[in-house]
Amino acid sequence: MSGWRLFLWIAAAYNLVIGLGAFLAAEWGSPGAVNGVLIFAFGLLYALVAREPKRFAPILLAGILGKAMVVLMLGPPNWTDGGDPAIGAIVAGDLLFALGFAAFLIALRRRG
Repeated sequence: MSGWRLFLWIAAAYNLVIGLGAFLAAEWGSPGAVNGVLIFAFGLLYALVAREPKRFAPILLAGILGKAMVVLMLGPPNWTDGGDPAIGAIVAGDLLFALGFAAFLIALRRRG
């Protein structure tokens, strides 16, 4: 379980850093600021899961959905010519975390 905990702590840090950065870069009350707060809040949720993975694992279902939607919406336009490479890299991270969350939930279910 320690490898999964490390993965979950990294996911938490990822969201906390990106969310805080997005919030601080945005104008107060703007959609960008709201997005930053939501990204940051998901980081807090991932930290809860990292602390008690078995207890809070179902939270990751919301994380998978959120990250999958971000990938679908922002991946294609930012992974092609003319896209923003920084956003493309962040979205690629979201894809990896969504896949990792799914793998964790599958592994947890198999262990019973």
